[in-house]
Amino acid sequence: MSLLRFEEARATVFERVRETARRPAVEHVPLDSSLGRVLAQDIHADRNYPPFNRSARDGFAVISSDVANVPATLEVLGETRAGEPSRFSLQAGQTVEIMTGAPGPENSDAVVMVEYSERTGESVTLHRSIAPGRNLIPAGTEVQQGDRVLVSGTRIGYPAIALLGTVGCADVPVFRRPEVAILSTGDEVLPVDAQPESYQIRNSNAHSLAAQVRRRGGVPRILPVAKDQLDETRRLVEDGLRSDLLLLSGGVSMGKHDLVEGVLGGLGAEIFFTRVRIQPGKPLVFCRVGDTPVFGLPGNPLSTMVTFEVFASIAVDLLGGARSSNLRFQKATLASAYRHKPVLTRFLGARLHGEYSNALVRLHKGEGSGDVTAFAQADCLMVATEGRAKWSAGDLIDVMRL
Repeated sequence: MSLLRFEEARATVFERVRETARRPAVEHVPLDSSLGRVLAQDIHADRNYPPFNRSARDGFAVISSDVANVPATLEVLGETRAGEPSRFSLQAGQTVEIMTGAPGPENSDAVVMVEYSERTGESVTLHRSIAPGRNLIPAGTEVQQGDRVLVSGTRIGYPAIALLGTVGCADVPVFRRPEVAILSTGDEVLPVDAQPESYQIRNSNAHSLAAQVRRRGGVPRILPVAKDQLDETRRLVEDGLRSDLLLLSGGVSMGKHDLVEGVLGGLGAEIFFTRVRIQPGKPLVFCRVGDTPVFGLPGNPLSTMVTFEVFASIAVDLLGGARSSNLRFQKATLASAYRHKPVLTRFLGARLHGEYSNALVRLHKGEGSGDVTAFAQADCLMVATEGRAKWSAGDLIDVMRL
């Protein structure tokens, strides 16, 4: 198969997963348990918002024409606080003292802030003219009763929780989280609590993948390590195919003991690509067995983590009911010059210093795609795109936060 560009491979994953992804089952969770879940139904406003003409400031509700010429002295009819109805109707020359969040009196069309007032007994002198509508938010201008305020497929963050609470959605309809089977392969791989020989490694990949799956909204299911034996690998792959998505770690290179592609082929896999023009993670299998998407991720830890983040995460999102799956890039300023052969897109462990548009990115040098110690010190991936050979210190470059 041809070596796909990074963007082409992502588009292929999105299209192929969406082809057979079934609508997940719907369940209901309490509002406080909905963070990170995917909304399963459209949510509509239960009433107008704001439900009354709401003051945006502490001050005096007025008929704006009464303060066209200042200073203007008005009769104070009384006071309205947040949480109580307005009992007043203004006539020319009258005002009501009002608190932030309180309903404006009838006929009022603006609020003069208290900073521009001088109270004397039952009257107040206002020293600031004001335009109609200023500091008084009319009823229904944010949203009308029955309007759709959240769309099915939305990933619920804390702003969405605030909105759900506002419209009275205490029992939130969400999609069932997809189950993701995780299968590490290789004779050299041992459980994390084992004492390895010098030629063996612990199965850190399964646990880093499980963490990435959870962070993306899936439910990980870690399978036993598949040794380099055809029958055992096939049995465990078949077990993994019972989940919504199967992630394999290792066994996808060209060695004679790399069995994954052969096992998947024997199970009737429809293979979409086997290599991508990225580093780390160039050998990457993406296929489908029946309706179940499968990723054969490289075994080196950095390759495993990067290829999940930029490719397999798409499947977790879509199988969980999300409408889209996007990578969030930001621009940062390079601390020092960087050059590479512009034939691959490279994802490099780095650290950000500063915030937002002033962020400075420094490469965190390691010893290759197995150097977890160095990568654990990184807080972002610097993205060196193919087609560009060098960047100077001070240039802007894309980064992805980890």
